[in-house]
Amino acid sequence: MSEEENKPKHQYADSGEASHIYLLPNSLTAGNLFFGFLAILRCIQANYATDPALESEYFTQAVWFILFGVICDALDGRVARLGGRESLFGKEFDSIADVISFGVAPAMMMIFLILSPTEKYPFFLQIGWLIGFVYLLCAGVRLARFNVLTHPMLPPAERLKGTKDFLGLPVPAAAGMIASLVLVYTSFDLHDAWVIVMPVFMLAIAGLMISNIPYPSFKDIDWQTSTRFRTFIILVLALGVAFIIKELAFAVIFFAYIAFGPIRHFYRIYRARKRLQKVAAKASE
Repeated sequence: MSEEENKPKHQYADSGEASHIYLLPNSLTAGNLFFGFLAILRCIQANYATDPALESEYFTQAVWFILFGVICDALDGRVARLGGRESLFGKEFDSIADVISFGVAPAMMMIFLILSPTEKYPFFLQIGWLIGFVYLLCAGVRLARFNVLTHPMLPPAERLKGTKDFLGLPVPAAAGMIASLVLVYTSFDLHDAWVIVMPVFMLAIAGLMISNIPYPSFKDIDWQTSTRFRTFIILVLALGVAFIIKELAFAVIFFAYIAFGPIRHFYRIYRARKRLQKVAAKASE
């Protein structure tokens, strides 16, 4: 008997169950991929547009397609979990769609709109493509790591389960941040200011994607989730403010989420060190 045959059966995934294509969640994933494709198409059209107004319109449409992809990505996993229709196929399909919609599309958008077409800062003409690739590479690594850490073939003790947090900045949030900044850019003339800021900011987002900083997943929020009255009022007021600032709303929301991860992470480290210092002080008395 071979070594493979001697392995316990529970170490193997059920191939039939793993390859199931459940209609509703995978249709949402296909929608995510479709919007990512449209975003890339609009970026290419904007790059070759001769009319500045048409160029801005194409980039704005690409932004909305990426944001629509974020919505589809947020719904497909939730729908699969609610219906008990999770599968390895769905997880892999979701990652492939995410690479296109939240990896390739934002990278191309940044290269065509900000990193490459500058004449005032020719240095970015040489490294713009490299910055875009670093972002894409980190997005791919982030998705691959997530698939590995949640794979059913891993021992339960090593699997990323029993936590409400993502490990590293989620790729859809990174793409949403890039897209929302482009929306601000197309709404306000900020090209000269952003030529310097955006490359650094894009590399920072790429680094956060492959970091070990935990980010909230909101997977536990459903129709049965309750909240305190004060939190509810704050959410309503936040929606009102978002309606007022309009083009800036998405950028503010995504930036707040991205900043929340490191702030919470280092605050937890600070509190842990304080506790250790108190314990050490009591032990020395």
